[in-house]
Amino acid sequence: MAGFLRSVGRSLQLGGMFVVAGTELLVTRPATRQARADWLHRFCARAMKRFGVEIEVVGRYPEAGAVISNHLGYLDIVVFAALHPCVFVSKAEIARWPVVGWMTTMSGTVYVERGRGGSARRASGGMQTAAKAGLPVVFFPEGTTTNGEAMLKFHSGLLAQAMEAGQPVTAAYVSYELGEGNEAGVTVADDVAYWGDTPMWPHVFRFLALRNVRAVVRFAEEPIRFSSDLLHRKQAAVEAYNAVSALERASLAQMGRQTAQV
Repeated sequence: MAGFLRSVGRSLQLGGMFVVAGTELLVTRPATRQARADWLHRFCARAMKRFGVEIEVVGRYPEAGAVISNHLGYLDIVVFAALHPCVFVSKAEIARWPVVGWMTTMSGTVYVERGRGGSARRASGGMQTAAKAGLPVVFFPEGTTTNGEAMLKFHSGLLAQAMEAGQPVTAAYVSYELGEGNEAGVTVADDVAYWGDTPMWPHVFRFLALRNVRAVVRFAEEPIRFSSDLLHRKQAAVEAYNAVSALERASLAQMGRQTAQV
């Protein structure tokens, strides 16, 4: 019952935050990508603080270029945006997600729809525009979300667009932890990660009941040094996968050390 009441209360708070943020958009009508990215950054930072989600950063968020990461769900978008103004390149389905879809669309996200002509060209143009505005571009090469047990292979399309745009590509890895105070049976895989065919609204409702959620975002020390070029973009995708996997191993090793200390 306590978790249900917490979800109801936080749902009302979230609704109020969207009313305020939407009003701000209507009044200020940010015209540039930088202004829209700043708006999203402020909104997400407030949301993470309001709902007690702690974010730890290992490494440095790149000021520009492309950032590639594993993908566990809608919270990834909020976390990356809360840390730094940025532009997302994402699959078109996210535009239809409740709450997050509206948020990312209004903030200038570049959507990519597989099999539709001109999609790759729009993605490349969006990346170049973001680069000119001095904004990092974040995308998730897996192309879908997972429960965090294992990363899926990386698609090479968006990666090739970033390489063609001449952007440095920095690997990142995001993971989540749950502290004390949550109900029995609550897990990161089911209640934080959003994947599979789970309806979104019930998942968001469950997530809002959680206590002591902690996100850890690791950034590589330097951009990926690809041994291949655009003519071998699948090899580049493998190298990008390996770069993110290295961060995953570092994250798991750190968690193991923390567990051993406890």
